[in-house]
Amino acid sequence: MKADELLDLAPVVPVVVLDDPDAAVPLARALVAGGLPVIEVTLRTATALESIERIASEVPDAVVGAGTVVHPEDARRSAAAGARFLVSPGCTPGLLDAMTASGVPFLPGVSSASEAMALLEHGVTAMKFFPAGPAGGPDHLKALGGPLPRIRFCPTGGVTQDNAPRYLALPNVACVGGTWLTPSDAVRDGDWPRIEALAAKAAALRGAP
Repeated sequence: MKADELLDLAPVVPVVVLDDPDAAVPLARALVAGGLPVIEVTLRTATALESIERIASEVPDAVVGAGTVVHPEDARRSAAAGARFLVSPGCTPGLLDAMTASGVPFLPGVSSASEAMALLEHGVTAMKFFPAGPAGGPDHLKALGGPLPRIRFCPTGGVTQDNAPRYLALPNVACVGGTWLTPSDAVRDGDWPRIEALAAKAAALRGAP
């Protein structure tokens, strides 16, 4: 799978922070059942890699990846744990080399035209736009589409169920990422039907007219 193919799997990518790896499998199953197979587990907790391993081995219909990849070693360890894609909030030359060497698709983060152009020079055409809201939101992405038509984005950061259609309406936005699909209280309480319902609602999202 290539990064561009990854972007086309679902309109929304749940961005998940997991403290309890025992919640990883039922959470992933709920998201997949709701129609969102692509799941980004952020490396913000000590158990994130274990959660990725469990989802990769026990939920075959899920396409699980690692987010918050900020060091070259993060890329290597995530791929070894079974991550099928990598997402970073930004990008450095060393991190780009490590993500490329991992052998899995990756979405390096950018927030400006210059950052996007630097990655384009390396042949990267699929990127994360982060933090989407503070960086200018849909208007910024629309402006980037003119001079940089080859690039497709997954905006994350400040994206919600309500404003996601504005992003998805843009031709250079393939999907969006968000944390609203896995509320902390629902994960804590094991309220998987609630998460499945949120996923189903998000899976039905389309671009605003």
